[in-house]
Amino acid sequence: MMENQQIKTALYALIAETEDLQLLEEIEIMLVKNTKHDFWDSLPPSQKESIEKGLEQASKGETTAHDEVMKKYEKWLIK
Repeated sequence: MMENQQIKTALYALIAETEDLQLLEEIEIMLVKNTKHDFWDSLPPSQKESIEKGLEQASKGETTAHDEVMKKYEKWLIK
């Protein structure tokens, strides 16, 4: 069985070699989640306010269906 330092060294090498952004983001999420850090605490006040406003609008039913939004903006979507 590998020791902690051996595992870390192997992971460092794999991470350094990958160009897969999605994989790197998933690793970052796992590591941050493991530290019990809440991303909310690192958001700027303007982003928190925007999220809170959106949640309030959603709770009031002030939403637009996904299909409607996609139809409205389909000309900008990459096909």
